Amino acid sequence: MYSESLRPGLALGAYPERERSVKGGFAALVHNASGLLPGFSRGQQQRAGRFCAQVNEASLSFARLDTAELGRRARELRQSLARNRLSEPLAVQCFALVREAASRTLGQRHFDTQIIGGWALLNGMVAEMETGEGKTLMATLPACTAAMAGIPVHVITANDYLVERDADAMSPVYRLLGIRVGTVTANKKDPGLRRDAYACDITYCTGKQVAFDYLRDRLSLGHRRGRLDLQLRGLKTAEAGGSALLLRGLCFAIVDEADSVLIDNAGTPFVLARDVDCAPGGRICSEALNLAEQLEKDRDFRINGKYRDIEMTKSGNNRLASLVPRLRRAGVTTRQAGDLVIQALRAQHCYRKDRDYLVQGGKVQIIDDKTGRAMPDHAWEQGLHQMIETREGCRPTADRKTIARMTYQRMFRRYLHLCGMTGTAREVTGELWSVYGLGVFRIKPRVPVQRMAGKNRVLPTAAAKWEAVAERVRDMHNSQRPVLVGTASVADSEHLSRLLQQRGLRHAVLNARQDRSEAEIIALAGQPGAITVATNMAGRGTDIRLAQRAVQSGGLHVIATARNEARRIDRQLFGRCGRQGDPGSFEAIVSLEDEIFKKYLPDALTTAMQACIRRHLPIPGCLLTRVAQFGAERHHAGMRRRIMEMDRQFREILGFSGPME
Repeated sequence: MYSESLRPGLALGAYPERERSVKGGFAALVHNASGLLPGFSRGQQQRAGRFCAQVNEASLSFARLDTAELGRRARELRQSLARNRLSEPLAVQCFALVREAASRTLGQRHFDTQIIGGWALLNGMVAEMETGEGKTLMATLPACTAAMAGIPVHVITANDYLVERDADAMSPVYRLLGIRVGTVTANKKDPGLRRDAYACDITYCTGKQVAFDYLRDRLSLGHRRGRLDLQLRGLKTAEAGGSALLLRGLCFAIVDEADSVLIDNAGTPFVLARDVDCAPGGRICSEALNLAEQLEKDRDFRINGKYRDIEMTKSGNNRLASLVPRLRRAGVTTRQAGDLVIQALRAQHCYRKDRDYLVQGGKVQIIDDKTGRAMPDHAWEQGLHQMIETREGCRPTADRKTIARMTYQRMFRRYLHLCGMTGTAREVTGELWSVYGLGVFRIKPRVPVQRMAGKNRVLPTAAAKWEAVAERVRDMHNSQRPVLVGTASVADSEHLSRLLQQRGLRHAVLNARQDRSEAEIIALAGQPGAITVATNMAGRGTDIRLAQRAVQSGGLHVIATARNEARRIDRQLFGRCGRQGDPGSFEAIVSLEDEIFKKYLPDALTTAMQACIRRHLPIPGCLLTRVAQFGAERHHAGMRRRIMEMDRQFREILGFSGPME
């Protein structure tokens, strides 16, 4: 039933990980097709049902034990797991034990759907569950089972807030079972504290933090990862109390919001870098920005919005050649000068304040376009970040030199046991299987979903859209229904806030400027008549609990003001309503001037829509949305494939000296 990766004592002394190669040619076709065959999980459903029935039966005996006897039973199970490989009978006992511990400490008893989801995780799959079905509690089942078997467990989630919240919420269960829990977040800078956290039985962390710590360990380890190699080099794992390595290896990972971590984040490789003094200074950046303003759009350059890039024309190259000498007088080479002017053009035309970045405390902070959160530790490369800083009147920071790099795909494939959970995996089932070998196991909701879909309205202009949204919010507010409005950017959320203020509507705004007060804002979002305007960050991992009067008035109403470039992210936003059987509804009010339509609608279709507007004909919103999102998803999937291929080629080129990790 269970793979060799679940054998006890996995990480003792060595640095375990797996190198899973990407299949190519005919083998890849067969592998990919096998993950998409109809009924891929039908046979598994029966196995999961039998497992759940066994857990229910075993739970009866644990319910009769007092707390002291429950702790003794946990110690006995640890000893059994230490002597034997994890088997289904032992897994049944562990699940029943964890369920009873949760019932006594949290007052929450795992439902059968959560038992089935935990079984899927233990069998190396992605469990797809409706939002609000209790994935956080579900994760304790396989996490405790693996931890009691002596396997280091990483519970990986989307952001630091969820890391600390989930670890704290589930800690009473772990304490009762004698399981140590640690957290790794961005503010935990000290290597000793991070090493101690990884030395715990279960560690909650983000994908970014564990990826960078793994990359640091790889630099220390080189190609030697066996126990003897570690001893010869004086390197010890966290478990052995060493002072060099942070992790105990990549053993067992449970990835929460798996599609966000494994798919969305995979579009950008993570890079370990150090500050260097070769960044363009403020004077050079200012000169490059001044020169860029002398170039004319469409005549000298064209903007590729899809790739956020600048394409120079023949006229532009000639004009650029005449401008470059002014930068060369500042000590810049001809090639560097040309590159700096192009970066200045990108800073001016491809990146927008409050959409792509924030300016806070005299610093430029990149905004994650998938979550709406600021990423203070990230920086654009090749002088672009310094160019934007100069444009915004900030002091240019030091440039960074790459020490090591790795893709998310390669790092997560190295876990001996990888599994995940999410509410939105069906659109990326093929990619999860082909890249990570993860099948998707769909679990029916415990209570039937009462979420009602509204209209998909596409208006001609952005101004018309925002007026319609503001009026719709007022209507919902007057009917005492709580409203959540999802926006694409900080600027959009603040623009709508001004419109609501003009109408005298009290509301809360949640975007990258208020991310520290996220929990407080979300806690009040389910009150009758409450209005919450939020970027994508509010859609994941936090519960909007409805007051009784809000339930009686129809539940939470969600309005999307822009279609996301992935259907999954739309579903995440709409999934904020109608949770756990509550009533709720959603709708989309968008405009033809939205970025997704500008980037991904074919020109012929755009022209046809303009004709519809002139003739006052209805705009087919569903058709436009499907076409644009299909183009966007295909574009981003292609980018991820190219990143993987570049990663493979890069490793082959450096094969004689080893990969730069």
